[in-house]
Amino acid sequence: MGKVETCPVRVGDEAPDFVAETQFGDFHFREFTKGSWCVFFSHPADFTPVCTTEFGMVSKLYKDFEARNCKVVGMSVDSVESHKAWIKDINETQSTKVTF
Repeated sequence: MGKVETCPVRVGDEAPDFVAETQFGDFHFREFTKGSWCVFFSHPADFTPVCTTEFGMVSKLYKDFEARNCKVVGMSVDSVESHKAWIKDINETQSTKVTF
């Protein structure tokens, strides 16, 4: 087996562009984040306990991010249908309204 080269993304690096299907439709990363800062976080799956509370807290702090010209992107590998159900669960269990 040959050596595998990796190229990690580090703080301050320009993140790679990508397109994803979301609960809001197609998402174009660079188009969405143009001219602003971005907090991008990902989770291994919808409905995981820690991820649910993290999404809830970020949702509660969302206006603070907006005030600092910072967009929020949260992703997992699950389907759009799963995301919609999970967001409903987050809103109910975390007393918030996820808008990202």
